[in-house]
Amino acid sequence: MSVLDKVNTPGDLKNLSLEELNNLCNELRELIIDTVSLRGGHLASSLGAVDLTVALYSVFNPPEDKIIWDVGHQAYAHKILTGRKEAFKTLRTYGGISGFPKREESEYDVITTGHSSTSISAALGLACGRDLLKQDYKVIAVIGDGSLTAGLALEGINNAGHLKKNMIVILNDNEMSISENVGAISSYLSRILTGEFYTQLRQKVEKMLLSIPRIGSSLVKIAKRMEELTKGFITPGIIFEELGFKYIGPIDGHDLKVMIDTFNNVKDWEGPLLIHVYTKKGKGYKPAEEESEFFHGVPPFNKVTGRVEKAQQKSYTDIFGEVLTEIAKEDKRIVAITAAMRSGTGLKLFASHFPERFFDVGIAEQHAVTFAAGLAISGFRPYVAIYSTFLQRSFDMIIHDVCLQNLPIVFAVDRAGLVGEDGPTHHGLFDISYLRLIPNLVVAAASDSNELKALIKSSLSWNVPVTIRYPRGPAEITEKTYPEQIKIGKGEMLRWGKDACIIGIGTTVNEALKAAEILKIRNIEISVFNARFVKPLDVEAIRKILSEHPVIFTLEENTIVGGFGSAILELAAKLGSIKKIHCIGLPDRFIEHGPVNFLREIYGLSAEKIAQEVERYLND
Repeated sequence: MSVLDKVNTPGDLKNLSLEELNNLCNELRELIIDTVSLRGGHLASSLGAVDLTVALYSVFNPPEDKIIWDVGHQAYAHKILTGRKEAFKTLRTYGGISGFPKREESEYDVITTGHSSTSISAALGLACGRDLLKQDYKVIAVIGDGSLTAGLALEGINNAGHLKKNMIVILNDNEMSISENVGAISSYLSRILTGEFYTQLRQKVEKMLLSIPRIGSSLVKIAKRMEELTKGFITPGIIFEELGFKYIGPIDGHDLKVMIDTFNNVKDWEGPLLIHVYTKKGKGYKPAEEESEFFHGVPPFNKVTGRVEKAQQKSYTDIFGEVLTEIAKEDKRIVAITAAMRSGTGLKLFASHFPERFFDVGIAEQHAVTFAAGLAISGFRPYVAIYSTFLQRSFDMIIHDVCLQNLPIVFAVDRAGLVGEDGPTHHGLFDISYLRLIPNLVVAAASDSNELKALIKSSLSWNVPVTIRYPRGPAEITEKTYPEQIKIGKGEMLRWGKDACIIGIGTTVNEALKAAEILKIRNIEISVFNARFVKPLDVEAIRKILSEHPVIFTLEENTIVGGFGSAILELAAKLGSIKKIHCIGLPDRFIEHGPVNFLREIYGLSAEKIAQEVERYLND
């Protein structure tokens, strides 16, 4: 019988020996590797956090104690240990368990998450709520060193240090290089500093010093300062101490005994505490240890070789990176900016060619945008590549620091539309709605690979703030050609039909063309217009469409609320049109995880479903 067979809830870990707990870690890694090799997912981070998860659940008592996993990339062991062992085989499948913590899924998932750096703020809120309700439980936030680069995490730390609530932050550091000697010393120091003898001795010395008339309080301050300086010489924690946290670490995040001893020693300490744990991404699986960036978020792969064997067609992301690199060879004003997603946004090629013109600002989308504004003011042409769902974080900076100043910055809005198995925290379903309301901003979307190339090249001459939207996944390869310089706000009629017109934006145009072919067989003639721009709209072309067709359909892979269809409705109202306009898009809800094509089918965005909707509407 395996150790994992004995474990159904975190409480079961308390009955296991240290040897059994170490064996459990190995079994968890095997299950995670087996599952992710079939389903895809966030492998390297989850493997690195297995021992930390087991140590936490051996000491604390969830769900009474609240453990918050920042982002959730490292939460697979957490899912397995919290009653989802059997369900884990359904990871990231439609109707199966999410790849991220999700409140609706388990009482152990304290907060739904998928974006970084939220854990400390949420934990502080829970700690304040606990105290206001006079309840008694522990609050622990587990955050990675990458997530600590975001302003939200630093804001949370600042406020937590001020409020002095009882809470623990585990800093899971999987990047800092710490030698074995320093690691051994700091692990030993941490056990000493958290032990009962040291704690009682410190309290007794402080009490004794305070009893000395006149100079006692001054001596206490000197003693505390000496303690901080001593720790600061051999640990990197002095900054956290200055921000109001007690600091412990660094400790080895793969040594169960050290972690369990440390957690037991500090769990009843007063005030905010930061425990610095260092781990290795991909721990226990050599390919993931050697290529942790590739195995951060990986598609299904061969477990033996560690390779994705299926040939991958070029993605829109690849094409963006290649074209930007190409035009940057000719124009030295071009700079590229990303927020900790060099590979994910296709900028690895650009970075290798122009390292001095490439900037990875860390998980700091707000900073990325305002940083770009500074570069634009200096005369450069910044291209800022950020996923649609993460660009939401920089909404105010786009308005205040870019568009208000009308600066020539291009936002490459990657992962726009449905993204698949990562689910509602990552679907880019709102960018059309939240970007089109901003003055001075041009909002464009590419329908295929050649149009994306043309838009990127054209954007360099537009001299205004621009967003170019494109989806995740293989690029639509067509023979279609586009002008060398696309004019802002100009769409294109792709086919003519007397019965109705579909006005599409982005890659929905391709599905509209396929739907038109299906409808032709059914004796329904449909026009298809590629709007290309959400803002500004091609007013003259749309005015003509409204006058020549009895029914207009709009088509978008964005929420129907305030999106592209809404823009067409607003224009029609302004033009005084009384034509019927029917909007097709995604409903006003958060969309679950599942394969992209499957989601498009069930939400009516596949060619066949579009054709069915057009035919139904025309026949009503």
